[in-house]
Amino acid sequence: MSIKDDVVVRVAQRRDVPEMVALLSDDMLGQGREQGTDLEPYYEAWDEIILDPNAEILVLDLDGRVVAMAQLNYARGLGRKGMRRCTVEAVRVASALRSKGLGAILMENCVDMARARGCGLVQLTTDKQRTDAHRFYQRLGFDASHEGMKLYL
Repeated sequence: MSIKDDVVVRVAQRRDVPEMVALLSDDMLGQGREQGTDLEPYYEAWDEIILDPNAEILVLDLDGRVVAMAQLNYARGLGRKGMRRCTVEAVRVASALRSKGLGAILMENCVDMARARGCGLVQLTTDKQRTDAHRFYQRLGFDASHEGMKLYL
């Protein structure tokens, strides 16, 4: 039996916040961005996200532990004939469990959720330094069709 057979995909709950923050911090980039010692800002964000009918967070649960996560945000745009789209963010798999197929399970479920919500497009951004992630998303059929930009305020 493989680890993939034991994992449960579910919508995140408030009690998962500490484990999700740990996942966000579980790499070189996240260590510099996330401040996991004070969880209050994360709980504030959770409380806002959970109230938004166009947002949800999926987790992979393995033996009662959150080992992967992704946030989905649904929006409709005027372009593409008003197409509804899903933006996937904060995709993380516990570093000790990478390359075991869990990321593919997570993303497959994200795509299924987007289809169920009537989305015609799933999009995401990934940091330019995450070259392994780029290859992963391309294997799943994602196309690097745009150049993303940010302005921090």
